[in-house]
Amino acid sequence: MAEKQPQLNGAYYGPAIPPPNNYHRPGRSSGCGCGCCLLSCLLKIIITIVVVAGLAVFIFWLVVRPNKVKFHVTEANLSEFNLAGNNTLYYNLSLTVSVRNPNKKIGIYYDRIEARAFYKDQRFGYDTLNPFYQGHKNTSILTPTFQGKELIPALAGDELLEFNQEKTSGVYDIYVKLYLRIRFKIGKIKTHKFKPKIECDLKIPLSENGTVVSRIETTKCDLDY
Repeated sequence: MAEKQPQLNGAYYGPAIPPPNNYHRPGRSSGCGCGCCLLSCLLKIIITIVVVAGLAVFIFWLVVRPNKVKFHVTEANLSEFNLAGNNTLYYNLSLTVSVRNPNKKIGIYYDRIEARAFYKDQRFGYDTLNPFYQGHKNTSILTPTFQGKELIPALAGDELLEFNQEKTSGVYDIYVKLYLRIRFKIGKIKTHKFKPKIECDLKIPLSENGTVVSRIETTKCDLDY
């Protein structure tokens, strides 16, 4: 006779269910982590620096109000400008250049001034002027002089024809460049060096026996930084 099973004293829920395995597929995490935080911080720092620098420049402009220095050729004397048969140009040219610093709070150190004279894109004269300091709201005078002879073999064809036409009229198209090395002074602060170029396109009449045939018109020069 089969044995009696013992009585169950409580509810029976079946065998125990094992806990689920939490499995994550390998791959990139949903967040950027430290890399994104670092990139965000760097971006904020850069934006802050740009804003502060912009404000500093704006405040500097409000206080100083810088204006361009103005260059004008006021006088010119061309006593010789003759082309010999071997394409050697004999020349004697002197200029008076007015330099106006219109700024109230900016002085200028002219550490180096080189003057070069050109005809038909060919340099024929060169002069080095003395360095100087120009104060606030001040006008200075430069007097570059070009004298001597220069071989310019490339002067031929149409350019030679233009030279002969200008020789007949007595007025020559000459341009002069000033190559500068300057520093600005604002209060006790001196800036680093700049190298601007000054270009002056001139129409200069030939003198006769040291007397200018006609006065040159005051010519504004272009400033290029």
